[in-house]
Amino acid sequence: MGRTSDAREKILEAAASLLEQRGYSALGVAEICKTAGVPKGSFYYFFESKEALALVVIDEHWAAQRSDWIRILESDAPPLLRLRQLFEETEATQRSGQNSCGTVSGCLFGNLTLEMSNHTEALRERLQQIFDAEVEMVEAVVAEALALGQVTVSDTHSAARSVVAQLEGQVMFAKLYNNTSHLTPLWANCLALLGADPTATSTPTLV
Repeated sequence: MGRTSDAREKILEAAASLLEQRGYSALGVAEICKTAGVPKGSFYYFFESKEALALVVIDEHWAAQRSDWIRILESDAPPLLRLRQLFEETEATQRSGQNSCGTVSGCLFGNLTLEMSNHTEALRERLQQIFDAEVEMVEAVVAEALALGQVTVSDTHSAARSVVAQLEGQVMFAKLYNNTSHLTPLWANCLALLGADPTATSTPTLV
């Protein structure tokens, strides 16, 4: 076993990769330990259960994603351009993942929600908190766009939920068909959901 200081990180790294590839239910502690190169004793030294480990993985993944969303959605760019950049970076991330491993990985939070939300209350609550936070971040941008007269929605919260749901749904389709072209309509769909002028900003083109 490596140093105690890096055993925990090896477990987390292995678990994050395996959860993304295989999901929660089919994944066992033994496989996580084998992938991480640590004995089971090390696992239970740091984590009392697979569920406890999954919660830490979720939290670390959200910390990284939240930082990206803050960078994009709280920038000085006009509000609709910020939303467009969020979709562009989401598509770029999924394409990069497909290029590196051959498959579209989808969204860890969406994948776990579909698999586990009715089985593990602790995971369901954490995932709900994350999606609520995403909606709140998008709503702030939608409210700015509304104040500028760029969108015509009457309920910014419902509109933000629709935008996040659309984003998650398109990512799910990209994963299902292993085809990132399902992410191409994200921006046009967002403009339609927000009642925005389709010519307000140009359609994004990714390289």
